[in-house]
Amino acid sequence: MLLKTQFKPAAARTPLEQLIAAASQVILGKEAQVRLALACLIARGHLLIEDLPGVGKTTLAHVLARTLGLQFQRIQFTSDMLPADIIGVSVYERDGGTFKFHPGPIFAQLILADEVNRATPKTQSALLEAMEEHQVTVETETRKLPEPFFVIATQNPSEQVGTFPLPESQLDRFLMRIELGYPDRDAERTLLAGADRRDLLATLEPCMSPAELVELQEDAQRVHVAPALLDYVQAIVEYTRRSPDYVAGLSPRAALALVHSARAWALLEGRDKVIPEDVQAILPGVATHRLRPAHDAARRVDIAAQLLTAVPIP
Repeated sequence: MLLKTQFKPAAARTPLEQLIAAASQVILGKEAQVRLALACLIARGHLLIEDLPGVGKTTLAHVLARTLGLQFQRIQFTSDMLPADIIGVSVYERDGGTFKFHPGPIFAQLILADEVNRATPKTQSALLEAMEEHQVTVETETRKLPEPFFVIATQNPSEQVGTFPLPESQLDRFLMRIELGYPDRDAERTLLAGADRRDLLATLEPCMSPAELVELQEDAQRVHVAPALLDYVQAIVEYTRRSPDYVAGLSPRAALALVHSARAWALLEGRDKVIPEDVQAILPGVATHRLRPAHDAARRVDIAAQLLTAVPIP
């Protein structure tokens, strides 16, 4: 079992600790967000990063791909993009008299769907089957995607010009949604005085292989969850279903997401069992994009903070 993160010589660090340290050298002052993103991937989930342009959303995706040794493809979403631009297309070859499928960029282990909400809903929906089933269907033929398979999507705030809101069905496919926010003063000063982030990215080496990542995912599934902890998760879910503050409560899929993410977070913390603090750490990332406030007053409330206050630990 992994030891709890603390200062160690580089040679003595575990691959996970090396990965977090390497990522934190590029994404300055955002270790908590890096750990949440890594927990999302260990929990076999897809990640949505929502924030203003220029705060490091795309860079974080590049960092995770390089440090995890994953095959990487970046898709820049635009308003004129078509589903075939993502999935691929069959082209008629005159010499052979047959159609040959040319796979699109979706056939990679880690996909960066950059500015996903700038594409139309029709194009956004091209990701649905891939994210849920790890496969795509083209002209009645189903093709498997590589394993492991992750989508990291970035989106700009919905009030910005040229964006299309992600439908609830698409949002629900993302295990977590996180925000990076502005760096603090010290981190920004280091950023301004330091090397270009693209140059730093080029120096990153994989801290683990895809096979080791799959093994970590399996380890996370074996992290113990006590009945009392499940009571806590159910209490949170049931509160959202009863509360008049939300249009609809958290679904069973969201409850599973809470448990899987808490297991991954416990693994990152070096424990073999989940404690309530693990659920509290991942709750904002897992729950807030799945809950739609029912009235204007609720929109101004920190949803995760309200849930943690309203639902006591059993």
